[in-house]
Amino acid sequence: MCPAPTLPAVELADDRLDRGPWVYGRRVRAPRQDIAPGSLVEVLDASDRFVGHALYNPHSDIRLRWLSRGRRTDLDKPERFLLARLKAADDLRRKALRLPEFTDAYRICHGEGDDLPGLVVDRLGPFLVCEHHALGFWNLRAEVERALLQLYPSAEVVHRVPNSALGSEGFSDAERAAAEAAGELTREVEITEHGIVYPLLPGKGHKTGFFCDQRENRRHFGSMARGRRVYDLCCNTGGFGLHAARGGARYVLSLDLDEVVLERAHGAAARNKLEVDFAHADAFHALRGLIDAGKRAELVVLDPPKLAMGKARLEDALKKYHDLNALALSVLEPGGLLMTFSCSGALDTSGFLGAVFSSARRAGRDIRLLEVLGPGPDHPQRPDHPRSRYLKGALVAAD
Repeated sequence: MCPAPTLPAVELADDRLDRGPWVYGRRVRAPRQDIAPGSLVEVLDASDRFVGHALYNPHSDIRLRWLSRGRRTDLDKPERFLLARLKAADDLRRKALRLPEFTDAYRICHGEGDDLPGLVVDRLGPFLVCEHHALGFWNLRAEVERALLQLYPSAEVVHRVPNSALGSEGFSDAERAAAEAAGELTREVEITEHGIVYPLLPGKGHKTGFFCDQRENRRHFGSMARGRRVYDLCCNTGGFGLHAARGGARYVLSLDLDEVVLERAHGAAARNKLEVDFAHADAFHALRGLIDAGKRAELVVLDPPKLAMGKARLEDALKKYHDLNALALSVLEPGGLLMTFSCSGALDTSGFLGAVFSSARRAGRDIRLLEVLGPGPDHPQRPDHPRSRYLKGALVAAD
């Protein structure tokens, strides 16, 4: 039997072992040898004791992403290790949550929430889309793909790297070119979610090609739409508006500034034979126009794109959240309902709710918080990493 390959070692700056899936650069000593960015490494504490395995990247503020804090032999066969982790994540979705009973679009692996920090995998019909937020997982993409194909033998696997990771993880020019080429081959497919069909391009557009995280919120929104005038703001591919139309809304207006996603939303409405008015418009300007025209709604959803790219941009983002929510509340009829969201990981739930409450004061509306919302259960959160629950929302009633 061939001995397991020897992994390079990285030392922590002290013997303290914090919880959580990440170790930042200030807590890691400079290695004694050259270690390629994105390498799988053994981690030692300052007393030279083995503590686990991680993905190492000297170009990233997140210097180490923990894979295992168990035995030294855990990563002797990385593909077997990855298969075990991915199978555990997949069993949660298929066996415990029984997601395939009502959709063929769900998150198989939610990075830190499934103990694979930096790796996201979404099932979108016959495709599995791997989104690599860590250079280390990009380097392991072949092993990840082979493991996934043991779970979904007939699937087509697509790999993509978000632009934010290309920069923060220090991808080289060659790695960038490979990442761009990996996402080129794809085709349109249809997925079904709670009875609504969506045509989409896996791995293209925002995130993996579809927002699986809003699945239960879309259904919830549609259940409140009967007989109401509904506005779907920042509609993307139209999910909230489509559920509202199917739920019996008397009128649905869906708007977005992105012409590409609006075209897909049009296609989804036609595919499902649902009546929705679409508008290519900026939400700020459209809301002001609707308010000036006296065209108020009884049910509104506001789901803007990520506005805070990090802590440094949080103050500017909060101003936009305040402005958008004040306008959304102003367009509501008395007794109307607003479902509002933020997907900015840098903004926590209490900060987001504070922004919604202060927006109500600015709009001169009394509101009551009915529900605090979040992503579907296929986006789990470990107790030691609250940032993995990036999506937060609120359902409020306006007096």
